[in-house]
Amino acid sequence: MTLHLYFARKFTLLVLGIFGFFAAIMVVIDMVDQLRRFEIGRIGLTEALHLSALKVPGELYTILPLVVVLATVALFLGLARTSELVVTRASGRSALRALIAPVVTALVLGGIAVGLMNPIVAATSKQYRIVTDRYKTGEVSVLSVSSEGLWLREGSAEGQIVIRAARANAEATRYFDVTFLAFDRDGSPDWRIEAAEATLTDTGWEVENAKRWHFGGESPNPELDAVEQDRLMLASEMTRERIRDSFAQPSAIAIWDLPDFISALERAGFSARAHRVWFQMELALPLILAAMVLMGAGFTMRHTRFGRTGLMVMLALGLGLGLFFLRNFAQVLGENGQIPVALAAWSPPAAGILLSLGLLLHLEDG
Repeated sequence: MTLHLYFARKFTLLVLGIFGFFAAIMVVIDMVDQLRRFEIGRIGLTEALHLSALKVPGELYTILPLVVVLATVALFLGLARTSELVVTRASGRSALRALIAPVVTALVLGGIAVGLMNPIVAATSKQYRIVTDRYKTGEVSVLSVSSEGLWLREGSAEGQIVIRAARANAEATRYFDVTFLAFDRDGSPDWRIEAAEATLTDTGWEVENAKRWHFGGESPNPELDAVEQDRLMLASEMTRERIRDSFAQPSAIAIWDLPDFISALERAGFSARAHRVWFQMELALPLILAAMVLMGAGFTMRHTRFGRTGLMVMLALGLGLGLFFLRNFAQVLGENGQIPVALAAWSPPAAGILLSLGLLLHLEDG
């Protein structure tokens, strides 16, 4: 048990150290990139650091499997150089038993990442998009789906318009049972429109069978001045692409909220396949990290006196990268409907674990 805790502690420290190293490098690089993205004088170092602090967690979360395989290679190379692996085997422990602590640690770190880091990344990603839009145009557009239907918010210098629709078509262009509620810059209601249907065009909203109320008139009862129209146009900068892009980022939704969001999204008339694939892949993340540990250990659990250490390290890193890209490729196939959701999420970790175990058994007992 003491030896397992020793290996687990060394592996955890290596993961945290490599993670922190990548975080520092990526923050510096991203700060430079943020300064180049905006016009001169639009943001300073403080704003660039703020944007980097919001963006980098998502990038670090993405490369977490690569961090784990690097930590595994560093762990077993260090144990081989100090002959600790030789002593471990001489004490009667097999290579597979020595891998129990790193694998269990990887599973625990994966669970922590999914349960804790995933909501943090979701919050920072959403905030990054809001802050970036504000710096670029001074406007913010937000979309959300709830049990009451589809909600959008479009903001500008004149105020904000909140839009609610009971449902929409899959192309995000036609909305049914629609309510438009406009607010001025002070946050006071300006007007309201209830319509049976609204279509998003290149010039704005084409509203049909609408009734409009004005709240800023002299009459204390807006119903007296309400106007019914068969068709009217509302200018808008909202586009179908911007709305669909809001749905194209499942990573911006915390994993705890994702099941309810998927249900609400499907009730609103949109496809939630990408969100289902993302949800399943997040659940499979601990197994991906375990596969990375087994894959890295398969080539580095050997004494340095056997030579070809550099080649073994390159093979371990190459296979780790291969599994990483296989996982991303399976995600794309799953989102496009080419393969089932479960196959896209669970086949890469299963393949990585089985291949790594086969390699370990061949090298150690074959």
